[in-house]
Amino acid sequence: MPKQAVLLLAHGTPETVEQIPEYLRNVVSGRPIPQHVIEEIQHRYALIGRSPLTELTMEQARLVEAELADHGHAVPVYVGMRNWKPYIPDVVRQMRADGVEEAAVICLAPQNSRTSVGLYRRAVQAEAGPLRIDFTEGWAQHPLLAEAFAERLRAAMHKLINETGAPVPVLFTAHSVPCRTIQTPAATEGQPRFWPGEGADPYAQEAKHTAELVAERVPEIPHWWFAFQSQGVSGGPWIGPTVEETLDAIAQAGVKTLLLHPIGFLCDHVEILYDVDIVFRDYAKGKGIRLERPESLNASPTLAKCVADLALRGLDRLSS
Repeated sequence: MPKQAVLLLAHGTPETVEQIPEYLRNVVSGRPIPQHVIEEIQHRYALIGRSPLTELTMEQARLVEAELADHGHAVPVYVGMRNWKPYIPDVVRQMRADGVEEAAVICLAPQNSRTSVGLYRRAVQAEAGPLRIDFTEGWAQHPLLAEAFAERLRAAMHKLINETGAPVPVLFTAHSVPCRTIQTPAATEGQPRFWPGEGADPYAQEAKHTAELVAERVPEIPHWWFAFQSQGVSGGPWIGPTVEETLDAIAQAGVKTLLLHPIGFLCDHVEILYDVDIVFRDYAKGKGIRLERPESLNASPTLAKCVADLALRGLDRLSS
């Protein structure tokens, strides 16, 4: 029987502020970056100390490996990052050196746009050689993903109910992407295709659908909204609505306490620890709103069960 493994893919993050220029060059594929942009990102990292994304992703991999073992699949779980160490190509080469012949590959961004999924997938395939892979293309609607987010939301909601005496509304968020990355094939005619198939990119709809599935599991929510956060500084428009303009509308509706639940992220990193905990909390305070958020999934056992289920399905497809 071929030797199997699981490969989890994530964005990656530098360990120190000094590594940020090199990291940003990876993110933009070597294109020039204005110095003020580098300094702003360094400032954000300095305010939160460091991003724990890599260590949290490694912990998620350990939990998934244990979950798979509980289901009778004693297979190793590797982690590869697209923009920082351990780089995807290095990890795939290590898997081949370890004798792995088949791998279930899962991107730890369940609501992926076709462009970003394509970049992750090509990074794996470029080094795969004889290694057979099964690539999970998206898992935004997995019931265990929704339940993992709902568990965190219930805990935060019940805490606020005990403090305020009533349920509070929720603002769900996911990472924004450039408008050009989710345009229909007709709108990008003549440009490189990153993904086969027809129709518009499903990212925005998948992100909102995840929010709907989570909200269904927390009936105490009196009202909820959805916004895209962390719009970038690259040229061209990014999809919205933004969190700031949504907070403006929420303030006008008279809301005084709000839960912001980022359902597009699986662990703490700069987009949560800085964008949410510092920028959005301060902005909401200026509008007279107390903004809180649930704990991130991080080492959630339910998330581990979800990813293990995806891995088992991939491994089964490779074996069939």
